Amino acid sequence: MPEERRAGGATPVNTHRPDAGTSAGQVLHEIPSSPDLGGLGLRISAPGGLVPSPEALRLIPADFARDHKVLPLRVVAGVLHLASAAPGDERLIEDIRLLTGLEVVEVLASEAEILERTTDGYQVTVEQMIEDLGEGDGLASESADLHDIEVMANEPTVINLVNLIISTALRERASDIHLVAYESAVELRFRIDGMLQVKPPPPRNLHAALISRVKIMADMNIAERFMPQDGHIQIHHRGSRVDIRVGTMPTKYGESLVMRLLEKTTKVQTPVELGLGDERAALLRRLVEKPHGLFLATGPTGSGKTTTLYSILQGIYTPEKKIITIEDPIEYELVGVAQIPVRPSRNFTFATGLRAILRQDPDIVMVGEIRDSETAEIAIRAALTGHQVFSTLHTNDAVGAVTRLIDMGVEAFLISSSLEGVLAQRLVRRICPGCRAEVPVPDGLRERLEALSGRLLGGKSFAGRGCDDCRGTGYKGRIGIFELLPVTSEMRELILHRRSNNELKAVAQRTMMTMHQDAMLKAEAGVTTLEEIVRVSSGDQLE
Repeated sequence: MPEERRAGGATPVNTHRPDAGTSAGQVLHEIPSSPDLGGLGLRISAPGGLVPSPEALRLIPADFARDHKVLPLRVVAGVLHLASAAPGDERLIEDIRLLTGLEVVEVLASEAEILERTTDGYQVTVEQMIEDLGEGDGLASESADLHDIEVMANEPTVINLVNLIISTALRERASDIHLVAYESAVELRFRIDGMLQVKPPPPRNLHAALISRVKIMADMNIAERFMPQDGHIQIHHRGSRVDIRVGTMPTKYGESLVMRLLEKTTKVQTPVELGLGDERAALLRRLVEKPHGLFLATGPTGSGKTTTLYSILQGIYTPEKKIITIEDPIEYELVGVAQIPVRPSRNFTFATGLRAILRQDPDIVMVGEIRDSETAEIAIRAALTGHQVFSTLHTNDAVGAVTRLIDMGVEAFLISSSLEGVLAQRLVRRICPGCRAEVPVPDGLRERLEALSGRLLGGKSFAGRGCDDCRGTGYKGRIGIFELLPVTSEMRELILHRRSNNELKAVAQRTMMTMHQDAMLKAEAGVTTLEEIVRVSSGDQLE
């Protein structure tokens, strides 16, 4: 039979059916890039279009699929559709016919994607394992003897469940795992794209054993259940090194556990990739390339401040500059940068560490956070004595950094002389590109945004409808919204004379794009939703 081509590009498919009148390896048709299960062909999206059904997975054992680099996809009208990295092996096809009792249609796909989808498809899920466990009897509870809890924590069931929870969280791009005990239940949640998502809870009587297992992994004291503890775990997951910060806190019904997941091989993004845009990224570069001075990133906890500073340091690094950071903790490793973790238990704080760093002849210093007047004073004096100093503050907007430093007791003339710029930021969820669609603006939301922003909105907006790729949420990933404040000579005069926050803001907004304006532009471009803008913005930013 001659080869038939369809418009749109293609991946060949081999069909092995007695009634087709063809031999193995003959190309019947080719697959466009749109999904379609119908007729003799199977159309898949590439990459990412290999989504196996549970029915198909049950037909072929996991070891067989991995060894032969095949992935069962669908059973349609008595035919098994199978992704293969090397289609045309008639002996393999005959083995699969005998194994499944079905005829086979092969789809060509990359070996890497088949192996990844095979791992995802065949692995036991947290839901399945918890369902199999049930509530059980005789398991360690909060009031059980410590020895019993320790024994249970080393049982294969508990070890496997903890490992599965961590690997599932990493696969779903979670930043944190939360495990909290209540009187009759345990709550398991993952923070994904900044939002907590509830997961099927482990059995209540496994809670103490699960906490103890994590403590063993983090080299923590399992005998101490009534005081907060911190620990650290390092694992490898799919070729990447992952650091896990562990924190426990005693509650009425047992210890609460939070694990922060940090993938060390995650690429540090550029300011443009973070969401600043070309024009403001160029202004940022001019501010941070000054030979000395203080630059601050501000925002609430979890708003990406440290990630932004990493991006800046990566952009200005050269072998001619000595860069030292002091952090709590070190979140990503930067090439060519000496990174120092604080150790409060040994009285090695930001202030003591910063004093020591200044004796190491640095050109550029990054202080993870200015938490007190002592650290602020040292950082500012370092900026005044020829160093570039970067740090973070918890403030709602860029102008608020000045007020915060004054509240800490820093003299206004020191701030006026040293501060070069402030970048305030938040993170908003990105609309999933796979299911993004144009939607009308809800009337209630329209009225609220128009009242707060003082301008009329257009008649359309964008949202994600929910798909497999975003797990039905309509969102995938996050992007920053920013306001970048360069400290001009006019601003320095206002700071020096301790003008009010409102006066500073009025001057700043004449030349600065606010976070709300940035967010609205991203919503109009279909990057995020109007609902996200309302969720992350306070009334001050929406004025």
